[in-house]
Amino acid sequence: MSKGKVGLVVLLILSVVLKFSSATPTSSSLMKSAGSSLLFPVHGNVYPSGYYNVTLHIGQPAKPYFLDIDTGSDLTWLQCDAPCVHCAEAPHPYYKPNNDLVVCKDPICASLFEPGEHKCPHPEQCDYEVQYADSGSSLGVLVRDVFAFKYITGVRINSRLALGCGYDQLPGPSNHPLDGILGLGKGSSSVLAQLHSQNLVRNVIGHCLSGQGGGFLFFGDDIYDSSRVVWIPMSPDYTKHYSPGVAELIFGGKTSLIKNLLTIFDSGSSYTYFNHLAYDALTSVMKKELTRKPLKEAPEDQTLPLCWKGQKPFKNTRDVKKYFKPLSLSFSNGKTRTLFELTPEAYLIISSKGNVCLGILNGTEIGLGEINLIGDISMQDKMVIYDNEKQMIGWIRADCDRLPRSKLDNI
Repeated sequence: MSKGKVGLVVLLILSVVLKFSSATPTSSSLMKSAGSSLLFPVHGNVYPSGYYNVTLHIGQPAKPYFLDIDTGSDLTWLQCDAPCVHCAEAPHPYYKPNNDLVVCKDPICASLFEPGEHKCPHPEQCDYEVQYADSGSSLGVLVRDVFAFKYITGVRINSRLALGCGYDQLPGPSNHPLDGILGLGKGSSSVLAQLHSQNLVRNVIGHCLSGQGGGFLFFGDDIYDSSRVVWIPMSPDYTKHYSPGVAELIFGGKTSLIKNLLTIFDSGSSYTYFNHLAYDALTSVMKKELTRKPLKEAPEDQTLPLCWKGQKPFKNTRDVKKYFKPLSLSFSNGKTRTLFELTPEAYLIISSKGNVCLGILNGTEIGLGEINLIGDISMQDKMVIYDNEKQMIGWIRADCDRLPRSKLDNI
């Protein structure tokens, strides 16, 4: 039974790709429009689907593909018409690549390796293997192809970008029916970084995931009013992922004495994950608090590890939020502290059995070690922004059910 995907890349090995080609020719006016943003409708939900995805149009002629949005990994890949081994059911025909292979010595191929590990056993191509924390993986070669985009101004552009042609996929326990992964991490192989290197968009990404399902994803900084956003610096100590550093867990407005929680924002994770110490402390306090409430543990409900049932089935989290206290992750930035607040709706789901289940899981059990992930469930109904130019992460409560048109038309 699926516990929801985890998108954080644990290992990324590639042995590499083709020639570096630039974006399709663009006018000087377009090149100066790097402030213009790209906006994508998002589909899916935390439960029961267990993922959010966007549609991108790739190839010549352009064809639609459903991609899982993942800020926890860099590489974008599609299941490839190879033949495809261990490939999951996909909503569209497998991607048919052109002959534009990325060679091993290409800088974008080298960026996928740790320093000193970039080897070229097959100089004519870039072979990759990427493994995720939920034991899923993709094996393939790097290619370049045309991506079709449209700015919020209505101007359409085509850009040649590197992506993975995955011919051997091992799905994790979630096994979602998608065409591939949209890697939105900080690395230079991400779609955002490649577009930025071609001066087509600012190096800023954001998403707004609705608790009702759906939402939107954007590249660029024309979607939000920066003055209304809560900002915190990205940690200089954890540069591979979107991390504000370490946090203290606050329960019901009071310290839990659980500190130094290395935290990463990861849209590729359906649920939020705490390390075993924080998870054990949280569940212990919750169980104690709920002994005085009309809720009983429901071990027969295997939707998530910890569920409770009431006197009658619950319909939504509004029915149970009064029994649960808010949580916060408190980040220190010098003398100031910034809170990332989690209301009960940001860590609970209602299962198909009508029980309420805890959407914070034990990350140590799945190999995350001491890393703590803020997943989709805790980012719902917030606009979360990753500004790679200013090295800041920001968030603000927002209406994620409607697509914004400008900075003043989204909150």
